[in-house]
Formats: sequence, structure tokens, C-alpha cells
Amino acid sequence: MKTIGAAIGLGLSLAGCAATPAARPAAVGQVAVPYNPIGLERVIGQDAASLTRLFGQPDADIREGTARKLQFQGRFCVLDAYLYPKDGQPPRVTYIDAREPDGSTIDRASCVSALTRREGGK
Repeated sequence: MKTIGAAIGLGLSLAGCAATPAARPAAVGQVAVPYNPIGLERVIGQDAASLTRLFGQPDADIREGTARKLQFQGRFCVLDAYLYPKDGQPPRVTYIDAREPDGSTIDRASCVSALTRREGGK
């Protein structure tokens, strides 16, 4: 009986020494919004001239090699359109990202819709 009690006591004391995985802190900041192309048909696949007709003059035009990023800012959101060339064709939008002016996440299609109504857009 003493042996069983000693074994249980030893087991319990060793269990406290076992390595336990560190708890991961909750992610702070933004939550990734899944990329959904619905509602983005007016933007995806367009060239820079088409975006300018749709939204007005970009607030930023950044080029890096053959890639280009056009940024459009409105009252409700900021839209980054990434244009890349393919098969010798002029650069076209292959991806867009959107956020509220404070950096929080916003639905991309909602941002596109809001920017088409901003002053300077058509």
C-alpha cells in the first residue's frame, strides 16, 4: 500500500514538471478577410486607364519593376489595386486590397462601390 501511495505521489509531482505547450496569445489587430471576387468584376482584369475612368485620379501610383500599385482613397475606405503584366500584355489588376482609413478591415466590394461614388470617380 505504501508503494502504491508513493508511486501516485511521485507521478503527481512529476506531472507538474511535464512540458506543456505555451498558450498562444490571441491575435491582435486585423482579421484577414477571405478573398471573394464577387462584386469585384469592375476592377479585376482592368488596366490603369480603366481604373482612372472608374475612380478618378489615383492618390498614389507606385511602380516596382513591371508591377504597379494604384491607390484610391475615399471617405470610407482605401483601395490598393495591384497590376501585373502577363504574356507581354499591359499590366492589369490581378489583386486588390481594401481597408478603412484607420486601417481596419473592410469588404473589398463595398469599398469599390463606395469609391465609384466618390467625387472624381465616374
